[in-house]
Amino acid sequence: MTQEFSFAVHAVDGAARAGAITMPRGTIRTPAFMPVGTAGTVKAMYPDQVRAQGADVVLSNTYHLMLRPGAERIAALGGLHQFMNWPHPILTDSGGFQVMSLAKLRKISERGVVFQSHIDGARHELTPERSMEIQRLLGSDIQMQFDECVRLPCSDEEAERAMRLSLRWGERSRQAFGVQPGRAIFAIVQGGAVKPLRVESARALAAMDFPGYAIGGLAVGEPQAVMLDMIETVEPHLPRDKPRYLMGVGTPADLLESVMRGVDMFDCVMPTRAGRHGMVFSRFGRLNLRNARFAEDRRPIDAASHCPAARDYARAYWHHLVKSGEILAMMGLTAVNLAYYQDLMAGMRRAIAERRLGEFAAEVKAGWAAGESGESEGLN
Repeated sequence: MTQEFSFAVHAVDGAARAGAITMPRGTIRTPAFMPVGTAGTVKAMYPDQVRAQGADVVLSNTYHLMLRPGAERIAALGGLHQFMNWPHPILTDSGGFQVMSLAKLRKISERGVVFQSHIDGARHELTPERSMEIQRLLGSDIQMQFDECVRLPCSDEEAERAMRLSLRWGERSRQAFGVQPGRAIFAIVQGGAVKPLRVESARALAAMDFPGYAIGGLAVGEPQAVMLDMIETVEPHLPRDKPRYLMGVGTPADLLESVMRGVDMFDCVMPTRAGRHGMVFSRFGRLNLRNARFAEDRRPIDAASHCPAARDYARAYWHHLVKSGEILAMMGLTAVNLAYYQDLMAGMRRAIAERRLGEFAAEVKAGWAAGESGESEGLN
């Protein structure tokens, strides 16, 4: 295995790319979906189970881990990989989004953000330098620049202010990252829903020559059409030889549409959160197993799935476990959803290699729309 970070595109179909990110801890096949392990765990799953569903990489959260148990403590215990028993690649976000969405009484300045913990009210400061220090202490393989993420909709003036601040923070993050052999720092394109700002951000960050590029500040309340429009706006201005990561996205339909527009990497809590609440994603669309119509349904969720939870147990059984509040329901249905997401990504990789992604997308959408006997609940 290589001792350096590298990315190669192996096949293209339209704007879509299939390739691989290679680094000392392993290879990430792209397009890739990263399960979210916020606090050092993908909720309701052991790490080997996450791997068994097909994941090459997981995401963990700088904000949450700095608050509890603390980055210095994790470093003293051997780093995040050893701490959570995941020997494969880990990407950590910078904490910027969580400061926006969770922290109390936050104050943003050129230096960084001062905020109160949502856990105990303690005062903390995150700067580009501290964010990168935390990610280095965690030992993550891909580290994200510190940025400011604004909620949409917002004014053009607010989007511009946050974008320009994020550019300056990007430069500081790049410098603070320093030299870490085998690891990489990704930039984050911001700019709200304003096309010229998105283009300016992408061009400025491309000139800084980061190893990878993320599109941030989407999936924060805007319609899917706006998100896809921003991807189409940004994509031509990102380096062709670097991976592209759409942060916090999304539904299976979001993944499919975004891959067709040139995105290589994704993360989202949706499959794990939905599974814990009785909702599964499948070839037949979205199934809410809380619904009474599943109470006597002998069929498995998907007889063709490689996931035992989807293949070997009746929908009626999962309905019973969900309604009873059984922990096994959370575990099993999380596995079902992660397996489906990884199968969808694998299908897209094969289709791109065979130059039939358009046909594959049509087949997948037809399955979602038809469901079984018209039972699909849709994905939009």
